[in-house]
Amino acid sequence: MSISGLDTATTDRLRLRTALIERIGGYMTSHALAVVADLGFADLIKDEVRDSGELAAELGTHEPSLRRVLRLLAATGITTEPEPGRFGLTPVGALLRSDSPDSLRAFTRVFCSPMWLTAWQGLGSAVATGDLAFDRAKGSDFYTALAADPEFSALFHDAMSEESRVAAARVAAAYDFSGVSRVVDLGGGDGTLIAALLTAHPHLRGTVFDSPNGIADAAGVLEKAGVADRAEARPGDFFQDIPQDGDLYIIKSVFQDWNDEDALALLRSCRDRLPASATLLVVGTVLPETAHPDQAVAYFTDVNMMVMAGGRERTESEFREMLASTGFTVESVRIGAAGPLSMIRATLTGTR
Repeated sequence: MSISGLDTATTDRLRLRTALIERIGGYMTSHALAVVADLGFADLIKDEVRDSGELAAELGTHEPSLRRVLRLLAATGITTEPEPGRFGLTPVGALLRSDSPDSLRAFTRVFCSPMWLTAWQGLGSAVATGDLAFDRAKGSDFYTALAADPEFSALFHDAMSEESRVAAARVAAAYDFSGVSRVVDLGGGDGTLIAALLTAHPHLRGTVFDSPNGIADAAGVLEKAGVADRAEARPGDFFQDIPQDGDLYIIKSVFQDWNDEDALALLRSCRDRLPASATLLVVGTVLPETAHPDQAVAYFTDVNMMVMAGGRERTESEFREMLASTGFTVESVRIGAAGPLSMIRATLTGTR
């Protein structure tokens, strides 16, 4: 016997139904997270347990409605409610704090934003036709829409920086930089990765290479990290031109943005422009050959790229095939070496 005297078979059936209903309601959690992340709720809570009435007064919200949202988040592991109407943060919820070193507040605000959720409403059409859901919903591609919205663009770049911090620290610790002089980060955005590498390895010099919009905040990030005297942010298009003064070139979380045709074009650009003695380090998600529940986030990312930009995640065998077909030899694949991300080290075929 089990739940309320029900037999085991009935209890198991009810648990299966509950499990599916919880997943169906995932979008409700996303909307609730968007509300509290936009409000800065976690920055008010910090390490305390606070009354919902006090919080509503400080946030300028309707207390009964706020309390019900916080109860939903308590039921899904984001907040706690140790006493009726009093709320704290779980360790997961604490990641919504702006002052957390592992903060995902900007990431939450972006991925739970109307821009994202509207595009995802077109998933069914994307599956039926292969068309880009974002383009259909917004009338332009994602990057054009991003450039046209400076406020959201700034938030998006903050979110990407949050996502990069853990992986950047892991790359700095996991890769042998002893024989490296200059690192070039292709598609390096605001310089979070280069800043982490140069901080951990004082002998290194670095270049952040990205579009003018992509590197807009890089100078400030490098200056704040205290490595501006050993680093530069250089604008450009890696499909057309790549700095030729590096000995290690890193492409982190970039291939997922592109379909196979564009990903191969990027690798050909690298093949044609990298110094013969240079090493290419691909840092990103490597999907298992068959899907597994332990890798759910990787599949979220894969379908998200399908919806938003037409990109995709890839398996190890797919990466190996792409690299081999564009003139690279894979020297090593280290699954999970960069936190949630993996590292693929490759060299130009025939140069080693």
